[in-house]
Amino acid sequence: MSQPLINKLVVVGIGLIGGSLAAGLRQVGACAEVIGIARKAETCDEAVARGVVDRAYTSLADVANELGKGDIIFISVPTLSVAAVLHEIKAFISPEVIITDGASVKGSVQRAAEQVFGQVPAQFVLGHPIAGSEKSGVTAANPNLYKDHRVILTPFPTTNSLALDLVTAMWQAVGAEVLTMSVEEHDEVLGATSHLPHVIAYSLVDTLAQDIHNPNIFRYAAGGFRDFTRIASSDPVMWHDIMRANKTAILQSMDLFIDNLSRLRSGIENEDSDYLLKVFSRAKEARDEFTLMLAKRQEMIQKE
Repeated sequence: MSQPLINKLVVVGIGLIGGSLAAGLRQVGACAEVIGIARKAETCDEAVARGVVDRAYTSLADVANELGKGDIIFISVPTLSVAAVLHEIKAFISPEVIITDGASVKGSVQRAAEQVFGQVPAQFVLGHPIAGSEKSGVTAANPNLYKDHRVILTPFPTTNSLALDLVTAMWQAVGAEVLTMSVEEHDEVLGATSHLPHVIAYSLVDTLAQDIHNPNIFRYAAGGFRDFTRIASSDPVMWHDIMRANKTAILQSMDLFIDNLSRLRSGIENEDSDYLLKVFSRAKEARDEFTLMLAKRQEMIQKE
C-alpha cells in the first residue's frame, strides 16, 4: 500500500480484538501510526514491545490534541464499557474524527451513543468483526485474525458516507469481508448463532465441573468435548456484558433451545426411535449444508 489508508488509528482496548486489528493494519502499512489506549501501563508497554502498536497511553486525553480529519478511533472494550469511552470522546475528541467499534451487541452501543450524544453521531460507524478466539489480552493479538472473516457494519441513514467508506476499507485492508445489516437484525442473528452457543458451552462446563461429583469427569473427555466447549474459555467479563446487553434476543433463542431440548429428553425417556432419528438426521443435514456453504465461500475467496 503506497499511501496509508488511515492517518492515525487509535485503538481503545488493546486485547484480542483491538490488538489484532492494530497489528493487522500495521502489518499491511494501512496506517501512518497506530496508537493504543489501555487501562494499565503494563499493557501499554507490552503492546509496544510486541509491535502491536507504535505507542500507547492510559487515557484518550493524552492524544486528543493530535487527532483530526483522517483519523479513526476503534473502541474495543467490553460492551457495557462503551458508554464510558464515548463520554471521553465527547469531552476530548474533535467531531472530525471517525469512530467505530467491535462490540458484539449493537443495540446497546446505539443506546449508549444516544445517551451520550443525544443521537448516534454521523461519524460513528457501528461494527462487529465475526472473528475471535478463546484467548484474550494483548498477548493474543494476531495480525491475521480477520483474514477471510466477516465484519458486519450497522450504519444508519444519517451515517456519514465517507466515514462508512473508510471503515469499510479499513476492514478490507486486513482481509475481511464487509457486510451491512440493521442493528436489530444483527442482534437477533448473533443472539442465535454466537451468544446462545456460548451460553450452552458455559453452562455445560459449569454443570460438569460443579454438579457431577466425579473426579474423572474431564480426564476422559474426548476431542468432541474439547472442540464443543472451547468457547467456554473466552473472557468471562466480555460475555457477562454480552448477556446483559443482548438479553431479549438471547432469551428468545434460549427458550427455543430449551423447548427443543425438553422434547429431545422426552424422546430419549420414551425411547421414541423415530423422533430421535428424525432430529439427529435433520441436524446432520443442516450441519453438512452449513459446512458445504463455508467451503464454497472459501473457494470463492481464493479465486478473487
